[in-house]
Amino acid sequence: MPKLKTKSSARKRFRLTASGKVRANFAYKGHNLRKRTQKMKRKARGTMILCRSDARIVKSYMPNG
Repeated sequence: MPKLKTKSSARKRFRLTASGKVRANFAYKGHNLRKRTQKMKRKARGTMILCRSDARIVKSYMPNG
C-alpha cells in the first residue's frame, strides 16, 4: 500500500497541539485592515483552536499528524 502524503497547503497553515487539537491562524488579517474594527484586529492576534467539525477535515489532510 502506498504511503499517505500530507497536503502541503495544510502543513503550512495548521499545527496539531499535544492533545490532538488543530491550531490555525485567524482569517481576514492580510489587507484592508483600515476597515476592520480595533476589537476585531485585537481578537485576531495569534492563533485559535478549530472547532471539532473543521478539525476533522484538516486532520484528514494530515495523516501523519
